[in-house]
Amino acid sequence: MNRHSARLAGVIDWSSVIEDGYRVPASVSHRDAVAELAMLLRDPDPAVRDDLAYAVLARLIPSLDRGLCSELGDVMAGRFEDPEIQVRAFAPLILAPIVKRGEFSGHWLEAFESWYPAERDLRGWDETFGWLHAAAHGADLLGAFGRCPQVDPGAMLRLAVVRMLAPTQFLFADMEDARLAAALALTLSREELSEQQSAAWLAPVVEIFKNGEPGHVPTQISNTVRVLQALYVYADRGVRTAWDSDETLHPRHTEVVKRHVGATLALAAPRLA
Repeated sequence: MNRHSARLAGVIDWSSVIEDGYRVPASVSHRDAVAELAMLLRDPDPAVRDDLAYAVLARLIPSLDRGLCSELGDVMAGRFEDPEIQVRAFAPLILAPIVKRGEFSGHWLEAFESWYPAERDLRGWDETFGWLHAAAHGADLLGAFGRCPQVDPGAMLRLAVVRMLAPTQFLFADMEDARLAAALALTLSREELSEQQSAAWLAPVVEIFKNGEPGHVPTQISNTVRVLQALYVYADRGVRTAWDSDETLHPRHTEVVKRHVGATLALAAPRLA
C-alpha cells in the first residue's frame, strides 16, 4: 500500500491502525471511524479505497451497534446509483457482511435488485482503479441475501440469471464466474426450496441455449456457461459459507440441481455426456 496515500488528513491515521492489527484507537468513536472509512471507500485510488478503507471497515462491521450498522447499510444502498463505478462496485462488499450478521432492510434489497443486473461496467482489474469487480462483488451480496431469511431465495436465483444473460462485452476472466456460482450454491441451500424451485430458475437459460445459432458465442453466453460449470462443482463438493470458514453447505436438493445444471450445460456443449 502507498503509505503516503493512506496517511490522509482526518480523524485517524489509518496506516497506523492497519499496522496495529486493524485496531481502531479507543479514543475514536465507531461513528467517527465509520464516517471517515465510508468517505475513503469512494476514493479512485485503490491503495486508499481497497487496501485501506475496505480492509478496515470490513473488520469493523461485526463490532458495530445495530443502529450504526443500519445507517452504514443505508449509505451503501444509496451508492448503487452513484455515477462513479468504484463507488457502485464497492458498496456490495460492505453491505454483504452487514446482511450476513443479521441486519436487513427491504430498501437495501430493492436498491441491489435494481443495480446488479443493470450494471454495464463489469471490468475486473483496471490499471488505474485496481479492482472494480462489480459482477463479483455483487455476487457476494447476492449470496448474502440468498441466505437471508427475509429474502425469497427464488428471487435471488432469478436475479442471478438476469445478471448472467445481460448483454456485455466483459468476459468473466477474473473468477467472477466462481463468485456468482458460489452465491447460487449458497442460495440453493435454503431449506424451504422445493425440488421444482431448485430447477425452475434455469428455464430462461435453457430457452436461450436451445435457440443458439452457429457462429461466435456471445460473451454473456460464455459467462453463463462458466457460471454453471462452477455451480456444478459447488453442488457436488459443497460451498464454504465464508472465505475463512470450514463450514460448507450443499444445495437443498443436490442431485436435482446437478441433473438440471448438467442437462442445461449439455445444450451448449453437445459432447457432454
